[in-house]
Amino acid sequence: MFHSIGLIDYGMGNLHSVQQAFKRLNNPVKLIRSPSDLTNLDALILPGVGAFDPAMKNLNSTGLIPDLKSWVNDGKPLLGICLGLQLLFESSNEGQSEGLGLLKGHVEKLPAVDTERIPHMGWSLLKKHNQCPLFNNEPEPLWMYFVHSYSAIPKNKNELAATANYGIHQLTAIVWKDNFGACQFHPEKSSHSGQKILGNWLNWLKHQQ
Repeated sequence: MFHSIGLIDYGMGNLHSVQQAFKRLNNPVKLIRSPSDLTNLDALILPGVGAFDPAMKNLNSTGLIPDLKSWVNDGKPLLGICLGLQLLFESSNEGQSEGLGLLKGHVEKLPAVDTERIPHMGWSLLKKHNQCPLFNNEPEPLWMYFVHSYSAIPKNKNELAATANYGIHQLTAIVWKDNFGACQFHPEKSSHSGQKILGNWLNWLKHQQ
């Protein structure tokens, strides 16, 4: 089944790679740049690459923030990617701007670890904590590609669906609440495992209509 999915374009997203990933899954996405584009959609994707404050500034300039909040509060599906995960939270140490506040919690700089570099860049294995629509009982390990210097700290641990190792620490990899959530890694750059995650989300959408 084809889903009408909107990919939010606010000047901070890795749009081309996300578009290509969904084309490979035979479900192209539509770019969303203003509230007038939010028609006849089944789901939204909030991507993001860069810093927290410029992202919130750019997102605010689109006029989409009230609509995004209403979309999620109405129980409609949304998937955040990378910085798109961090923007869902209340605030970040990376800047002064308020986040979307759709998830309770804060975003903090990665801890200093002798064995790791900042930014955290490369492949890490997911450790599942709570079931969410991005999982479908995959028997094989799921390795995902990360590029980030900040990590979200959810207040509600039930919303923490998966983590990834960072030295002795466990970093937030997937958060999920009700019909929306996000991944810190880049599924569109994570080869077969990433396609599996996105495919699971598309399959889940079938049951949300």
